[in-house]
Amino acid sequence: MHAIVRKPSAALSRCELTYLTRETIDFARADAQHAAYVDALRTQGIDVLILPPEAELPDAVFVEDTAVVVEECAVVTRPGAESRRAEVDAVAAALEPFRPLVRMRPPATLDGGDVLRVGRSLFVGRTARTNDEGIRQLRDAVAPHGYEVQAVVPDGCLHLKSAVTYAGRETLLVNPRWVDVSLFGRWQCVPVAAEEPFGANVLVTGDVVHVAASAPLTRRKLDALGFTTAALDTSEFEKAEAALTCLSLIFV
Repeated sequence: MHAIVRKPSAALSRCELTYLTRETIDFARADAQHAAYVDALRTQGIDVLILPPEAELPDAVFVEDTAVVVEECAVVTRPGAESRRAEVDAVAAALEPFRPLVRMRPPATLDGGDVLRVGRSLFVGRTARTNDEGIRQLRDAVAPHGYEVQAVVPDGCLHLKSAVTYAGRETLLVNPRWVDVSLFGRWQCVPVAAEEPFGANVLVTGDVVHVAASAPLTRRKLDALGFTTAALDTSEFEKAEAALTCLSLIFV
């Protein structure tokens, strides 16, 4: 497996925010948390490509938003926040040796954090960052390869994957306050602990489900179902409305 990540820069403190009040981000701590995240990926045998920090692009560490990668191609997105559109070229160049590239065109906008893949189904959040044209262009890119694309409207969070992610074994972790659970009736849905609304975002690498250290009660639910879990501390990135999957693009 491969992963693309980007080191954070001190500009992270100027990140885009939609739902959260700005807090002071401890950059040294964020840098250490990112290094631990990379170590966790490498421990699972993933080959990690680390892109250099971008001092003028505060959100560039959140590489997930710049592309949607499936086996047959990589769709290079057009992020919904104009300040983030300069992030995509470097990620596209890193992906080019691995996949044919499909680039989104204006007026499409789409953030990769709005795209949840479960098998051959892609659920795409219709949010402030992803518009109908972005969903249409993604569908046009992947439907010829046998993928079903379904639009979903979450409520109360930045991206769809803040509200729901796939934990493996036909199981989704869901915050039912932010997304309609009935949309995912084909799978087992596990609600996050009520006290941990941001706990629905988990990162699966091999047989391990990585859960945010800030969501211990949600992790306990997965443990009770027999999942092998591990905690990752991303507290400084959580202040930037980010979660575990935001920090990497992982693909075979």
